[in-house]
Amino acid sequence: MTATLTDEQKRELYRDGYIVLKNAVSEELVATARERIRNAEKGQSLAREKDMTDLVNASSITPILHEAMGQFDPPVACQVGVIKPSQPSDRFSAVGYHERDMPYYGAGTHMDGNITIAPPQEVQEGTPDEIYSRHFASGPKGDLGRSPEVMGHNMVPLFQDPEMTLGLGSFTAFVFVCLNDQTRPGCGQTALLKGAHHAMQEFFRKQYATNGHLGPEGPDWPRLDYEVPNRCGMVYLPPSVREQFVTEDSEATPDGRRWPRPTQILMEPGDACITSYHIPHSGTRNENGTESRKNIIFRIRNKSRQPDKQVNGISDHPDRGQMGEWLEYEEGNNPWERSKYAMCNMWHEWEGMREVVAGTEAA
Repeated sequence: MTATLTDEQKRELYRDGYIVLKNAVSEELVATARERIRNAEKGQSLAREKDMTDLVNASSITPILHEAMGQFDPPVACQVGVIKPSQPSDRFSAVGYHERDMPYYGAGTHMDGNITIAPPQEVQEGTPDEIYSRHFASGPKGDLGRSPEVMGHNMVPLFQDPEMTLGLGSFTAFVFVCLNDQTRPGCGQTALLKGAHHAMQEFFRKQYATNGHLGPEGPDWPRLDYEVPNRCGMVYLPPSVREQFVTEDSEATPDGRRWPRPTQILMEPGDACITSYHIPHSGTRNENGTESRKNIIFRIRNKSRQPDKQVNGISDHPDRGQMGEWLEYEEGNNPWERSKYAMCNMWHEWEGMREVVAGTEAA
């Protein structure tokens, strides 16, 4: 495996929002990580285990990202994405539909950096304002009203900034490292909405031009959908972006709503998928797998955005602490505005992509 992307691979990354790298991680590193997962005690977190972080730090992924993206903090943590084999259930999902009714193996396509609260399992009553208040008061910090202090069960803040103008956390690149056979659909693999990163960038630009508010609760992006079966569904994608990727062949939920068909990323052990932060994505249900799906997930941010802040490799909201703590910034450094700029200019932090991006856009 070479330590750089070819120009053709960079054009593919620009066009699709992701690229799959075959054999990016050695068999030895894969075997060591699998063995560590196999020997983990029940309930034990492996997020900070060296056997996991070495999948990036000791593999070809680091030099590839250094060349294509730039410098970044070596991950000290990761998301250990293990999905056990299962069949659809009657539970309500975070988007407010019964899990069995969601198409594409239950894909809940979303943008990262978004708060998630455990979905209510009863149909909600009351006005939209009452449902909103009750839903976010059920989070781990209790009833704080509409506030940037509100945290989700995924430990992501409701808003990133004190003024509540930024409803999403952000970074630069995703890395998904595959540790088991995911070469056929329905094995729990990651699914991506191919090409939708361009639509998300355009949407962020329109939001910023309107009033400077980005993400959910900014222009044209409601936080909750009160028309779904449980009347309390998270709106993980702007409706206008979602509709751009709906076709006549898109599968629908029982209420007739059609959903964009994501691309299932088929990989073998040792393969890795690198994506732009901007690409909508989802894990999927492992209906057909013979073992647990094992993807180790890293969130990487170019060091230039905040040179004196360490990004741990797992957080999707690195402008705040992992548990939502407020970080100190020097005078004149507005982290929310820097992040908004990056969200509106997705290739700004991909230093090694600039020539290809310029040439492709000029063509």
